[in-house]
Amino acid sequence: MLSPEKISFLCDRRFGIGGDGLIMIRTHPDLDFTMVYYNSDGHEGTMCGNGGRCAVAFAKKTGIISDQARFEAIDGIHEGWINKNFVKLTMQPVRGIKILKDHYELNTGSPHYVKFVDNAEKTDVRNEGPAIRYSNAFRETGINVNFVSPYKEGIFVRTYERGVEDETLSCGTGIISSAICAAILSKSDKNSYTIYTRGGKLQISFRKVSNDHFENIILAGPVGFVFEGSIKID
Repeated sequence: MLSPEKISFLCDRRFGIGGDGLIMIRTHPDLDFTMVYYNSDGHEGTMCGNGGRCAVAFAKKTGIISDQARFEAIDGIHEGWINKNFVKLTMQPVRGIKILKDHYELNTGSPHYVKFVDNAEKTDVRNEGPAIRYSNAFRETGINVNFVSPYKEGIFVRTYERGVEDETLSCGTGIISSAICAAILSKSDKNSYTIYTRGGKLQISFRKVSNDHFENIILAGPVGFVFEGSIKID
């Protein structure tokens, strides 16, 4: 078992490998595998949506699965499908959405704060994000902070992520939260969104039961294999 210090070292972009987090795939008695996700601070995190898609792609690459997977994560069971480099992943139903004066709060496997702004691309995420994440309301347990604005045919999302304590280029549970809040804000029956992030373009689909209940949520997009190698851990 890796200690938090060793996980943090592996995720360090200067002295380690570099990453927003570490995913371990473990055997499961009944499913294809168990996914365990650690934030770059070395501590086990809540559900990572894009991490789940990467886990499916890695399981395919290593021969654990063929074209589909059923696995367990910290928030329950997920199903995934892979076609070449495109991965779709089911997510858990979402309830208990707080619609507040200037933002939304919800949990899509991880807790998220969603705020609509005029231009997310120009928002000072590295200052405004931690100001919310470390405010009195969220300092103890933390929250991921998303800034959202309309963009082309969809929305643009930028996320300050707890545990990473920085902006991440694409947060899966964050873009799900943002798409759900966009559906609530628009008061429409729209059930799919194209999401643009600094890390790329993804698709979200769902069934809106009410403003406080979304199900059949699917996160979809490409996955790219970057590199492989070995590292010595003292």
